[in-house]
Amino acid sequence: MIRRPKLLALSSTAADFPDPESALDDPNGLLAIGGDLSPTRLLGAYQKGIFPWYEEGDPILWWCPDPRAVLLPDEFHLSRSLRKTLRRGGFSVSVDQCFDQVINACAATRVPEQTWITPQMIQAYQDLHSLGHAHSVETWYENKLCGGIYGIASGRMFFGESMFSTRSDASKIALFKLASMAREMDIRAIDCQIPSQHLSSLGSRLLPRAEFLKLLAKTRYGGPDAAEWQRPEEPAGLLLEL
Repeated sequence: MIRRPKLLALSSTAADFPDPESALDDPNGLLAIGGDLSPTRLLGAYQKGIFPWYEEGDPILWWCPDPRAVLLPDEFHLSRSLRKTLRRGGFSVSVDQCFDQVINACAATRVPEQTWITPQMIQAYQDLHSLGHAHSVETWYENKLCGGIYGIASGRMFFGESMFSTRSDASKIALFKLASMAREMDIRAIDCQIPSQHLSSLGSRLLPRAEFLKLLAKTRYGGPDAAEWQRPEEPAGLLLEL
């Protein structure tokens, strides 16, 4: 029997999602269709390991794939070449200093017809940022933004959404900064959602969905408050001393 995703009611109130384990096998992880991108619904989705991913013109699609790509902060792979880049200097990093620029840069680096970072998505995550739930890590070179990552913090989990780079190693530096902060703030895992060779090279691992959901349950409470994320610009090379 083919399992069909549940159509969420289009309302402004929070909606219950189906059990993530009931997601389709093909396409892998499709769980529900419809709803909206209100802060309440988005936060409720992330707390259950669900995220939105769809293209412009399509209905909102909600996913919980199996397996799940996850980076444990202690397992970030600092390659020899990235270490050399940090030692050479010139790069700096900051946190939550220009969220709007980062999310728009992530959208701009993709083919417009194929990006899931639609204007509607951008506004939704900007709203979450203003509420203290969405954060960005920025990489600078000679006072110019050249890389970054953004995502959602919920409990002791960070859900990475997207990253960009206009200079070699810039996005890797941002992720290294995020992993360093995660260790400092007792964030247990960085959800990378969809596996890729690039993320694997940086230390991500694959977790079966059931194992990921167990990890999520253990990290649901606690975590840093919004003020702890605010970090002014500092030399990226300092990360080697942490």
